[in-house]
Amino acid sequence: MKKSSKNRLTIHQQALFPKDTLFDKIARAVCRSQTLPRKELYEAWEVAKRIRRIFRGGRIVDLACGHGLVSHILLLIDDTSPNALAVDTHIPQNANALSQNLINTWPRLKDRIFFSQMPLEQVELSSQDIVVSVHACGTLTDTVIEKALSARAKLAVLPCCHDLDACDTGGLEGWMDGPLAVDATRAFKLAGKGYTVMTKKIPVEITPKNRLLMAYPK
Repeated sequence: MKKSSKNRLTIHQQALFPKDTLFDKIARAVCRSQTLPRKELYEAWEVAKRIRRIFRGGRIVDLACGHGLVSHILLLIDDTSPNALAVDTHIPQNANALSQNLINTWPRLKDRIFFSQMPLEQVELSSQDIVVSVHACGTLTDTVIEKALSARAKLAVLPCCHDLDACDTGGLEGWMDGPLAVDATRAFKLAGKGYTVMTKKIPVEITPKNRLLMAYPK
C-alpha cells in the first residue's frame, strides 16, 4: 500500500485497515468520510504521534488546518487536552463530514473541536496552547512560528513549498540546499528567542517534505 498516494480514501478501502489499533480505527473513519487522500491520513498520524511524545495537555490550535484531522488525532491520543481550535482561511466544505465520522466513532470528541475560518494573524493564543501546522505553504509556516512566539506557546510545524525568494535562508544556501537552509534558519530563530528546539522527521515514503520542527519556551 503506497502511503504517499493522493487518491482519496473511500468506504471501499476500509478493509485495508482491519486491526483494532487506534490508527486503523481512525483510518476506517476517514474512509467512511470519503474526504481525504491516503497521504494526508499518514501525514497527520505520524505528526500527531511525534507531537504527543513531547507535548501533553494544552489546547490544540491547528493553523492552516485543512480538514482538521491533526486536531482530532491529537485529542484522541491525549484526552487531557480540553479542546482544539482548527483555523484556516478556507475550511473545506467536507471537513464537517470527516469530523462527524470521527465524533460518531469517539463521542467524547463532541463539542471539543471548533473550526474557525479567518486569517491566521487574527487567532488569539495563550502560553498554554500547542500550536501545530502541517504543510503550511511557504511563508505561511513563518506566520505560524511568529504567532507561537508572540504567545510563548509550544510549537510543531511540518513545513512545505519553501519559497526561496520570500523565506529567510540565513545565508546557509552555500552549504545546504535552499529548503533545508530555510528550516535550519527557522530552528536557529526559535533557539535565539529562548526556545528549546527539537528536529524530527516523519517517514520519507509518505512525503519528501518530512522535516518536523518542534519547540517550546525554556
